[in-house]
Amino acid sequence: MKRLRHPIVVSPQEPLVAGGAAEEFEQRVQALFREGYRHVMADLRGVEELDSSGIRALVRGYVTAQRQGGSFKLVGPNPHIRTLLTVAHLDTVFNIYESVDAAEAQAWPWRTLALIGGGAALCLALVWGGLTWPVPLPASSENIAAQETGTSQLPYPFLGLLKLVVAALIGVLVTAMHRPTVPDKPFSRSMEQAQILLCVSGAMMMIIIEGSLARAFGIAGAASIIRFRTPVDDPKDVTILFLLMALGMASGLGAFAVAGVGAAFLCLFLLVLDRLPYRAARPMTVDMVATTREFPLAHVQSVFARHGVVFEPRELSQGEKVKVTYHATVPAEISLEDLSADLMAGGTSGLKSVAWEPAKKIAQ
Repeated sequence: MKRLRHPIVVSPQEPLVAGGAAEEFEQRVQALFREGYRHVMADLRGVEELDSSGIRALVRGYVTAQRQGGSFKLVGPNPHIRTLLTVAHLDTVFNIYESVDAAEAQAWPWRTLALIGGGAALCLALVWGGLTWPVPLPASSENIAAQETGTSQLPYPFLGLLKLVVAALIGVLVTAMHRPTVPDKPFSRSMEQAQILLCVSGAMMMIIIEGSLARAFGIAGAASIIRFRTPVDDPKDVTILFLLMALGMASGLGAFAVAGVGAAFLCLFLLVLDRLPYRAARPMTVDMVATTREFPLAHVQSVFARHGVVFEPRELSQGEKVKVTYHATVPAEISLEDLSADLMAGGTSGLKSVAWEPAKKIAQ
């Protein structure tokens, strides 16, 4: 699907309330996102009234824009609508502007620029420091002589602290640059912290080992006792953890130049990978309950076919209301929320509910 980067303005001229107007506005906005538009502006200067259905349409537009990496801006809401947004604690969520020209003005992405600038400064500082003040490897004769004569550049504890700080900074940088492949599955806070701590643990292990084979075997034996029970579904995330461990070990060895170059290369390569199209489909299980004993089979099949969903019926339950379970393979670019909305068709499709969940993997 082609991504259209220029913004488009939607200008409703009637109250966004339940009963038709709010639902039509919601469907129009979602249709624009499906057509490839990433930036949508809702010109509310012609809207006099807003109720819960209208707020839901605005929130869904904002959520869809965030999921697709775009924007959803509000233009010119009247004082009454502003009050409703404030009461709903949405005034700080939406970007609200007084005119379309003000909304079209591109704001500087200060957060992204600060991240790129800080990451570049960190990597350059590590490379410069590593080349200017090379730290001897723990088992080298230079390091042993320096410790015996007391001519090392930093006291040993402070040198170890410096290595841990460098590893932590590299972990923070790579974690900030790394984004999940599927937008519907954002990173958990524990996963982000695990990436940073794993980089620090790599540095800590190399500091403790210090070229001692006995210590290396001791740490390997202790690590074998640990069992990680949190599953990591995405192979990319597992690889990032492995690379962070390697960068942490480089920091623990004092190879700051290597760690800086490796961190810079990894961050740039992650940016390149995120720009590549991702077409992997998602296996899902969907339960649909009809409002009557008559299941709208033709409607469901047409919606699936229109969105390129490969489906297979798995279970049929007969009763006062018919329930059908499908195994569906959904393209990555299709939002489950949009697909559910098309299946429900505003309550006119004959479906009472649509529930999605990831398909369970069959144990080999």
